[in-house]
Amino acid sequence: MRGPRDRTFADKAYDSDALIGQIEAQGATPVIPWRENRNEPRDYDRQDYKKRNVVERFINVLKQSRRVATRYEKTARNFLGFVLFASTLVVLS
Repeated sequence: MRGPRDRTFADKAYDSDALIGQIEAQGATPVIPWRENRNEPRDYDRQDYKKRNVVERFINVLKQSRRVATRYEKTARNFLGFVLFASTLVVLS
């Protein structure tokens, strides 16, 4: 089973040969959809990319909490606690 560090996720905007080469040189698999202007489309794992979209949407919903977006908490520990609390509220609703 592949671990989370075996893959690098990015948006279409990051589809460049230089970046893809760098990711592969580090031993990871790029999960980046190809741009429409690419001459030779590359393969990527569409199911993994869909999971990335779910996580991104969850983070955007989480940012709707004003306290998370403006980071009222002074310490990282308190901020993490509120992020976990807000995440629980989002999942339960």
